[in-house]
Amino acid sequence: MTDLGDLQLERSDEPTFSVPPPRSANNGLWAAAVVAVVVIAAGAWFVTSRKQPSSPPPATASASTAPQTVAPEQPKTPLVRAADIDLPPLPQTDPIVRELVKRLSSHPTVAAWLATKGLIANFTLVTLTIAEGRTPVQLLRPIAPREHFRTTNSRDGLFIDPRSYERYNPPAEAIAALDSAGAASLYLTLKPRIADAYKELGFPDGDFDRVLERAIGVLLQTPTPDATATLVSKGVTYAYSDPALQSLSPAQKQLLRLGPRNGQIVRGKLEEIAALLELHPR
Repeated sequence: MTDLGDLQLERSDEPTFSVPPPRSANNGLWAAAVVAVVVIAAGAWFVTSRKQPSSPPPATASASTAPQTVAPEQPKTPLVRAADIDLPPLPQTDPIVRELVKRLSSHPTVAAWLATKGLIANFTLVTLTIAEGRTPVQLLRPIAPREHFRTTNSRDGLFIDPRSYERYNPPAEAIAALDSAGAASLYLTLKPRIADAYKELGFPDGDFDRVLERAIGVLLQTPTPDATATLVSKGVTYAYSDPALQSLSPAQKQLLRLGPRNGQIVRGKLEEIAALLELHPR
């Protein structure tokens, strides 16, 4: 049995518990994963489409003087568009991704992620991992939260210490500040190279929109328990005492680790981006 985020927690004589330092293979990186998934698709300064003004209604003609005609169906205007830029081959895309995202955000979590290599390939694999219900902890080690995971005991039971949720406030705030239309636009802009990365993972004919749709769906289906959800100790790990929470996928349990406030921020932003991309996560 694993704990809430598949993390090995160290016991001590203190009433709190902590994970090993971020170099451990089991660091919880859920908020960082979401930042990667959303920020790579972010670029508020990019050109996005604007809703076209509605065409004026046709003049009403007298039924006795004008034949009835059916107006041709107007093509649907996309809510957002890709920017018209030339993308280099996939192995050479890191500089342009860094430049585009730096213009969007100088948040430390974003900067730490941009310092890594293979940004588009990493985003693609992170998204696929989430879509499959797994956690991408091994993929985002450089941006692990530094503070320790903590629990607290009371007469009512064992709970997650609120300070554990606060570790994820900065990345959640970075996500909240993203422009959803810009995020969707940059995803479309980078989509050709994302497709290349997806092919390299062994999916030559796959549609990555469906992967992103599934990944968002996994997260949106995660319940929002209150902050007083109780835990049970399982040796050096923890589990939710509520079977419904404990039966969630590893990816969903990682989202719960953000806490109710931060989890809602993430879900709200993903809902906005999915709507702009006309995805239908379920």
